[in-house]
Amino acid sequence: MIQITPQMRILVAVEPADFRKGIDGLARLCRQALQSDPFSGALFVFRNRRGKAIKILAYDGQGFWLCQKRLSQGRFGFWPAGTAAKGLQAHELQVLLSAGNPAGTQAPPPWRRIVPEG
Repeated sequence: MIQITPQMRILVAVEPADFRKGIDGLARLCRQALQSDPFSGALFVFRNRRGKAIKILAYDGQGFWLCQKRLSQGRFGFWPAGTAAKGLQAHELQVLLSAGNPAGTQAPPPWRRIVPEG
């Protein structure tokens, strides 16, 4: 089981991935398309072309985890646009995995400056 924490670096591939690819193929995509090291400990999130499934690739120091979620009905309506990769916060990934729109979520910033009283 992968636990998603606020400290994790999460990168979402904007372009759809060929889901016939396994760990090695997705790790190659991390290096080439996302310009990131798949051994960095970051979570890499990919979506298939039809938008019905998501795969997450993660390295835990001993080996790779490859997780997949396929919706039984509907599609993942939200997907980031723009450059090759988009960063997400942990709470935004949780919303995305529930087939929601992370852009519409409201949460406190991940880091808040502590101001001493007095």
